[in-house]
This record gives sequence, C-alpha cells and structure tokens, in this order.
Amino acid sequence: MGRPTWEEYFMEITRLVAHRSTCLRRRVGAVLVKDKRILASGYNGAPSGLPHCLDVGCLREWNNIPSGERHELCRGLHAEQNVIIQAARHGIAIQGAALFCTTLPCAICAKMIINAGITTVYYEEGYADELSQGLLRDGGIEVIHWQGSAEGTTE
Repeated sequence: MGRPTWEEYFMEITRLVAHRSTCLRRRVGAVLVKDKRILASGYNGAPSGLPHCLDVGCLREWNNIPSGERHELCRGLHAEQNVIIQAARHGIAIQGAALFCTTLPCAICAKMIINAGITTVYYEEGYADELSQGLLRDGGIEVIHWQGSAEGTTE
C-alpha cells in the first residue's frame, strides 16, 4: 500500500469526522486545509448544548421535508457551517483555504464559503440543491468532485 496523496489523506480524515455527526438522515464531515495543514473540522448536528436529533428525533422526517429543501426547518447546523464557525471561534484565518467535505455544500453553505474566502471545495457525494453549484461557480470557487485516485505520493 502506497503513501496516500494529500487529497486522499484529507478526504479520509473528513470521512472520519463525519462519524461524529448526530444527524439521523445524513452524516457529513468537513475539514478546512491550508498549506497542507488542517485548520478546523466540523460535522452536522445540533448547536452546542442543545439536544441532538439522535436523542429527540428529526424535525425534517416528521414534516416529510425532502433533502435539499427548506434548510431552515432543521435543528442542526451543516458540517460546512460548523467548520467555519469553529475556525472563527478559535481565531483561525481561513481565507485561501480548501474545504474537504463528504457532501457537496448546499446553497446556504456555498454563500458562506464564498464570503469566507475559501478557494477550493472537494466533495464526494452530490446534494439535491441545484443552486449550490451555480453559486460556487459564479463565486470563483474551484469545485472538485472527489472520486478518489490511484495510490501514490504527492509532496
């Protein structure tokens, strides 16, 4: 087994971060990286100190809200929101960083990514939000649909 590329390494860590998610519908992880260093990580779940959906149930399920719609009707924050908030809480500058995420960011997160100065988004799974990709493109964000790569080394 060869040494993973930097992208493989960060995406694998992003998948691990997703395991902390407390969402009943989709586990998402996000990691911000700059100069080959992890700046912050985040996963989707309820705000700090509030009951988790794992404990109280899913508002979106109760109301039959499809994925990618009515984001405001959810107890949780998205992983992308949480990673940006974590960096802000700890005074970490993220302008020029790359975001590794297990899922394509939604339109709300895309707008935050643009204003935060994040330059690149790597994602594995798509997301049912057509507006998102257009916003990222119009915002000049490089979007890379990560499908893995051959084993190898990048320096």
